[in-house]
Amino acid sequence: MRLTPPLLRFILNIYGPYLGAGIRADYISADWRSIRVSMKLRWYNRNAVGTHFGGSLYSMVDPHLMLMLMNILGSGYVVWDKSATIDFHRPGRGRVYAGFNITDNDLEKIRLNTEGGGKYLPQFTVDITDEGGELVARVTKTLYIRKKTG
Repeated sequence: MRLTPPLLRFILNIYGPYLGAGIRADYISADWRSIRVSMKLRWYNRNAVGTHFGGSLYSMVDPHLMLMLMNILGSGYVVWDKSATIDFHRPGRGRVYAGFNITDNDLEKIRLNTEGGGKYLPQFTVDITDEGGELVARVTKTLYIRKKTG
């Protein structure tokens, strides 16, 4: 069975860790280049002061860039999450959102930097915003990408 954007969206929305955190995959584009996720503030994803738990905020953004690039680049590439940092800007209250976009420029850089078989460690920044568009947290993700050999 081939993984399609609608199938991945369905899987993510019933995936235990996402259900447990209250995270929802709202949209995945047909070309894998855009994803939007959201999370409502619930009793089970609040921290001690009543705002979004930081671990749940990070969980919102964890797998998406890797999954997007695996599907865009295909089986000729190795794609892994390497590292991430999260910088909290303001308390998250209500519903929060994160969006991911892979551009032609991103893909060109990946292909240029991996054509000789070496690894490439691109960084992507993802903003988590509240309903008013205010920045709640900024996540910087580093991925490991290389072309498969042989």
